[in-house]
Amino acid sequence: MTAHGVRSEQDADDLDVEEALALVKRPEHEHRPTPQPHPREEPSPRPAPDTPRHKATPWPDARAVAERAGRRAGARRELVSVTLDSALGLTLAAPLTALTDLPSFDSSAMDGWAVAGPGPWDLREDGLLAGHAEPEPLADGAAVRIATGARVPADTTAVLRSEHGRMDDKGRLYPTHGEVGHGQDIRPRGQECRSGDQLLPVGALVTPAVLGLAAAAGYDTLTAVPRPRAEVLVLGDELLTEGLPHDGLIRDALGPLLPPWLRALGAEVTSVRRLGDDAEALYQAVAGSTADLIVTTGGTAAGPVDHVHPTLRRVTAELLVNGVQVRPGHPMLLARTKENQHLVGLPGNPLAAVSGLLTLAEPLLRTLAARPAVEPYALPLTEAVHGHPYDTRLVPVVLRGDRAAPLHYNGPAMLRGVAAADALAVVPPGGARAGQAVEILDLPWATSGISVCFT
Repeated sequence: MTAHGVRSEQDADDLDVEEALALVKRPEHEHRPTPQPHPREEPSPRPAPDTPRHKATPWPDARAVAERAGRRAGARRELVSVTLDSALGLTLAAPLTALTDLPSFDSSAMDGWAVAGPGPWDLREDGLLAGHAEPEPLADGAAVRIATGARVPADTTAVLRSEHGRMDDKGRLYPTHGEVGHGQDIRPRGQECRSGDQLLPVGALVTPAVLGLAAAAGYDTLTAVPRPRAEVLVLGDELLTEGLPHDGLIRDALGPLLPPWLRALGAEVTSVRRLGDDAEALYQAVAGSTADLIVTTGGTAAGPVDHVHPTLRRVTAELLVNGVQVRPGHPMLLARTKENQHLVGLPGNPLAAVSGLLTLAEPLLRTLAARPAVEPYALPLTEAVHGHPYDTRLVPVVLRGDRAAPLHYNGPAMLRGVAAADALAVVPPGGARAGQAVEILDLPWATSGISVCFT
């Protein structure tokens, strides 16, 4: 069974909700709501200490392995030259160097008059607008109407703002706010940069502001690290793509969830394929994929229809991470399937799959794309969170000022908590008390309004 609801492969992974709570004493003062029931099969027995479960990779180490794998594969990828309208979210692979002075000519910072020498000034009949050719020089004692962004004439002393001047009956211009300073309200050529100045280094993320700066500096294209290509393979015969669950069938939650989340992590999702529980179809899909990252859902345990491990053996993949000491999401995996290609096997339960995304897919995709890492930070919890005796827990939280409030409905099969969350709290083995600072993993859309739009 490879459902994206409650799965037998995840019942052992759910020990932190059931058995671990009996092992870790709750603080007597803590008030907790009644646990939300959810359907489940008979729980798997706890493995003995020498079983593969206890050889799972510690959570911080698993993230480090994924990061190194992405960096290694990223170093072999060819760079691309992309137009500005296709560069959003990419990483610069060459410095952004000014191709011209900015501004490229002396220009007016305000609507008003360009004036030469001390006032009052005789007004010239013509006017100067942005986008026009270089105007005639301005004689001493003369003024000319000028618009913001227009080139100032040679020999201009300053620009007098419209609200700071007045005309007399003879057509002479007088300042109304004292003396006019030399260079006032003139943007001098090269004020922002000179041609050849480095504006941004290699590794800078291309944001909307970077696109504007590149255009202003004279660029039509940018040299960048290409966006990683990801393919999603949804497994499970019991999954529906529409309508209500019925007759043992359930709705596929990960098919709609994964593509936008992967895009938010900087990937280009090339396809989403639903393969059911077909071992041969999975093998053909993995063996024939040209994506940089293959993401599978479910099938990572050792049940009769869990085909991910056998498929990895058939394609002679190298297992880099085979199980992680994290709840939910313990049976996740990371494999190198061929040169510069990786597969992240996510558990089938939705929140467990989210855990796998943040544990393995995020650091892999980030380093593949050479995107900068987010500076880690910690916040104190508003209430105690029970932990697993020896595994890390990832718990949905909302951020309230300088504190993180844990959300309930955080079982492996539940999305209700994370759907309302700003982030996941990294709860160490043994749990965390109220007021204890824990690491926070921001969800992509909580930190960048444009990230979910990267394509």
